[in-house]
Amino acid sequence: MVDARGLSCPIPVVMVQNEVKKSNPSRLEVMVDNQVAVENVSRFAASQGYKVQTSEEGDDFRLVLKK
Repeated sequence: MVDARGLSCPIPVVMVQNEVKKSNPSRLEVMVDNQVAVENVSRFAASQGYKVQTSEEGDDFRLVLKK
């Protein structure tokens, strides 16, 4: 789980990038709190071969990345 709430881009993307490099997970959950981060993390994830499911939870967004 990557919790990037309260952080502005590009930090959420960098956090996800580091986790992908470190453990190459087949499934990764990411929490962010702004639409720009949703778009940027989704774009990065797609470039790495992940499918992204996004859901809103109050003011936050949960992204589930799956290979």
